[in-house]
Amino acid sequence: MIKKLKIQWIGMALCFFVQPLTAQTKIDRKAVVERHQVQNTSMDTLASLTVGNGQFAYTVDATGMQSFPKYYQKGVSLGTQSEWGWNSFPNTGQYKFEETLKAYDFNNDGRNALYSIQNKEGRAKEATEYYRVNPHRIQLGNVGLQITLKNGKTAAVEDIKQIKQVLNPWTGIIESHFTVEGTPVKVLTAGDPVLDKVAVHVNSELVSQGKIKVFVRYPFPTSTFLDEGAYYEHPEKHQSNIIAQHAKSAVLSHKLSSIEYFTLLNYTNGKITSAGQHEFVYQPAGTSDNFDFIFTFSKNKTTENQGDTYQQLAGRSREAWRSFWQSGAAVDFEGSTDPRAKELERRVVLSQYLTKVQCTGDNPPQETGLTFNSWYGKPHTEMHWWHSVHFGLWGRPEYLEKSLGYYFNTLEKARALAKRQGYKGVRWIKMTDHEGNESPSSVAAFLIWQQPHLIYLAEMAYRHNQDPEVIKKYSNLVFETATFMADFAEYDKANDRYNLGLGVIPSQEVFRAAETRNPNYELAYWDWALRIAQEWKKRSGLPIDKDWQDVIDKLAKLPQQDNIYLATETATDSYTNPKWRTDHPTVLAALGMVPESPKLDKQVLKNTLDTVWKTWFWDETWGWDFPMVAMSAARLKLPNKALDALFMNIQTNTYLKNGHNYQDGRLRIYLPGNGGVLAAVAMMVAGWDGEEQEFPGFPKDGAWKIKAEGFKKMP
Repeated sequence: MIKKLKIQWIGMALCFFVQPLTAQTKIDRKAVVERHQVQNTSMDTLASLTVGNGQFAYTVDATGMQSFPKYYQKGVSLGTQSEWGWNSFPNTGQYKFEETLKAYDFNNDGRNALYSIQNKEGRAKEATEYYRVNPHRIQLGNVGLQITLKNGKTAAVEDIKQIKQVLNPWTGIIESHFTVEGTPVKVLTAGDPVLDKVAVHVNSELVSQGKIKVFVRYPFPTSTFLDEGAYYEHPEKHQSNIIAQHAKSAVLSHKLSSIEYFTLLNYTNGKITSAGQHEFVYQPAGTSDNFDFIFTFSKNKTTENQGDTYQQLAGRSREAWRSFWQSGAAVDFEGSTDPRAKELERRVVLSQYLTKVQCTGDNPPQETGLTFNSWYGKPHTEMHWWHSVHFGLWGRPEYLEKSLGYYFNTLEKARALAKRQGYKGVRWIKMTDHEGNESPSSVAAFLIWQQPHLIYLAEMAYRHNQDPEVIKKYSNLVFETATFMADFAEYDKANDRYNLGLGVIPSQEVFRAAETRNPNYELAYWDWALRIAQEWKKRSGLPIDKDWQDVIDKLAKLPQQDNIYLATETATDSYTNPKWRTDHPTVLAALGMVPESPKLDKQVLKNTLDTVWKTWFWDETWGWDFPMVAMSAARLKLPNKALDALFMNIQTNTYLKNGHNYQDGRLRIYLPGNGGVLAAVAMMVAGWDGEEQEFPGFPKDGAWKIKAEGFKKMP
């Protein structure tokens, strides 16, 4: 069982200083990164480590491999996942997606828009469950050590002693030392920077004694919210085979109901044997104390570089990670006397490592990346801002742009969704799979705050070098996105204004769609994004769109009461009713995530920040809420408050030894928190448009010594 965690860093009433640096020396990036190597001395299930490349990741226990997946399954699970690894169970009920749809006419305008929701009864409920579960991201397989004790039994967790394990983020290599019955074992683990491939080097006298083997075991998909990579039921429902074997290589196949894929093995002399219906074991041959074991997961039977040694692949890992760390921005807090500086730097370094490993694929990542499934492995596009904006701020727009290809690939499905609901343009699907298919959800179906993200991300890509080719590349996506946004705004003739809703669930998801109008943050975001879309019209040499401008000019005001912004116009009891003071306090995101709008009053937002800070049920928030609040406080020129937000002593603001943002026993990792930290720190260091002060998000009383280079301002 995982006990409720407490955060080590507690906000303190201290005096803080910043030393302005007029003549900065270049940052020693290697020193900064290597200050935060992750070290394990026990089988800590919340401290597992990952190698990968953004499209594929492999997470290991303290042995440097996935030797004990069952033991780790309720911690940071030992996942092996790739972007292409999806499966669907047979549709034995012959369900049609249309059975998940329900018509709504929220504004009594005869629209009868069709939404895919979680139906609760009969066949519609069964169809809902089928399309929520399918397709699902799969755990490709467990690859671990099998160690034999002197008594002939297989070593268990308690037999692994004297653990000394280190992940060096500068190289991406994990070095693991431990003993079994007094005999030392050394394991080196490296991930390929491009391929779905891992190389392991093992050194121990136990190898020549024939007591160390490597197993490859294929779990079955769980069909549940989480898939922790250790579910071995239903062996009859999938097939695994050795389809080729040579002295130094083998190919395994694994076939599920809708996908067959292959595991290509390269190794020092030895052989592969079957050890069960879905398990295979490599036994090294000869008298050497060393062996290499390289494995590649692939949709094809062959792949490149099959003849790699560990040293060759590790060399590519070192070079790729060195190149990553030398690119873009860096920040160095060494010499600061604020006791939180070292921890903030640790979170920043490890969050960069984790988001590079987990979030730099061709699609928006799921919230638990490539480690284990949440929401059946499906990305939530409203989290794309949190996963990707920081890459632009840290001067690495190539990683931000990589996942923008998703919007080109799913454009027609987003257009079909908008058309189904009677709107122009494209409505980006909130809970989706790798092909842009919609997943039924009674919340996701009504969320809208994912819609402006495409405009924000495209703007970040353009701002890096103001390259006109970026405008050409993304202008159609921006314009189609804005067209939906303008058409979605409902004209209120009686008040001569445009409303958002009814029919909206805001980012603070406690509100009901049928009762919610004009959520504060969404109004501010709508206003800013439509204005940016007009700028893209001008940059494209086109006239501005009159329909968009009409919405901009007449969009409802940000709702407020008693000089405090309300979460929504329809929740006038926002700060007296307990149920409205939980979940994300995104009323503050109207200035923070979102740049300053002409519609916003900073003093009213400051009053709102004070009220939210005092009255919110912070134990019921999420990891990205704390950097969100920090960004709001920074723009309000409250740097002490910004730091206090980043270090609020709340469980969902926990950052584990391996750098992951812990939420609870269900979501042991949560990458939007990591991305949020990086976005907030970038803003606090480099500022935002119109802000010229050095390090505007940090106090100026002397305890912060900051070196920074390569950052881009936030819009």
